[in-house]
Amino acid sequence: MNKPKVVRPEESQPAHALWFDRKKYVTVNFMVQKPKDVQVHIQTDKMILCCKNETDDVFYNELHFYDKIQINDSRERVYDRTINVLLRKVKPDYAWPRLQKDSAKPSWISVDFDNWRDWEHEEDEGKEEYDRYVDMIQELATDSKGETPDMGDLSDSD
Repeated sequence: MNKPKVVRPEESQPAHALWFDRKKYVTVNFMVQKPKDVQVHIQTDKMILCCKNETDDVFYNELHFYDKIQINDSRERVYDRTINVLLRKVKPDYAWPRLQKDSAKPSWISVDFDNWRDWEHEEDEGKEEYDRYVDMIQELATDSKGETPDMGDLSDSD
């Protein structure tokens, strides 16, 4: 299942992103009003997001991750005001001090303090939240015949 390469549009701006860290995953929420034409390409060391909003403004974000992630256990979900990306860490139980490899912080990335917690001394509290998220994705992905469609069928644009 090869995804087409996402090319940076000439006239684009970055979408504002809020991120937070958990034991086993990192969550990034891109703030875009009524996103459409959403393309997300997740690799082990980076991700690219390209989309339009309700007024056809073009957004393009490229993130080079602080550490490696597992592609097969990482997902994106498009909502009415956000694009939620869940990135499964290759090294669980290792806190990311920042989202990107580069220590320079772009102005469009912010920490989601509403969801941030100091999990380093917690047990598997984050696992329950991740498992609920995965269950939700699987429920949404299963059609009425009990078959799982392609990931492309999960968008809210129906």
